[in-house]
Amino acid sequence: MIHVRHRPVIAATLAAVALVAGCQNGSGTAPLSLKSLTETADGVPDDGADSCPLPYDIAEAAKAAGVGGKAGSGPVRGEGDTPVATGEGGKRAEPGEPLAENPGALVSCTFHIGQDDVRVHTIATSEPNAINHLAPVISPLTGTSTDAAIGYINQAAGAEAGEVTLTTSGNVASVRLKLDGHGDAALLVGAGQSGAASLSRKQLGDLTEELAGQVQ
Repeated sequence: MIHVRHRPVIAATLAAVALVAGCQNGSGTAPLSLKSLTETADGVPDDGADSCPLPYDIAEAAKAAGVGGKAGSGPVRGEGDTPVATGEGGKRAEPGEPLAENPGALVSCTFHIGQDDVRVHTIATSEPNAINHLAPVISPLTGTSTDAAIGYINQAAGAEAGEVTLTTSGNVASVRLKLDGHGDAALLVGAGQSGAASLSRKQLGDLTEELAGQVQ
């Protein structure tokens, strides 16, 4: 039997446990929100960072997706002072810029798997469609025209949350993310360059799905 005077303490303890559990996802990190991604982007130095500030485990994701080869942070070959991660939007957004007009943030990280660089872009905006802001990075990765990139963006923007969409080149995939609270978010993963990568379409799709699960 629980003594009456202990009940408030026990109730407070249970409430605290419930709060902690509610603020964590399966990986033990706080759920992704527009506010949390903006704060993360704001925390990246202006000249970039030497590690990804988001909880991506590229080696674990590659293993789960059946992708062979050594996986880790940064590009396959170091490129001088090129940072591993950059942040845009948030407090850096100037009036008139896309991430100021539709307030949001973008965190971009570079990893490698085998001989392929893997670029992971995580974006969230206050209003739809967050993935629109990633159009400029798609054409160089896929080696296709701007019109083709816009067509892909329209397809990806219409996808359901959690549904992976691949480009015709097969080396770029995206998925709309579920946010905690308001806003819209997307993850875009590009492997290799100019439409070529050693990963198969299925492997890239599975890799993208695994990475999405690590941040939401």
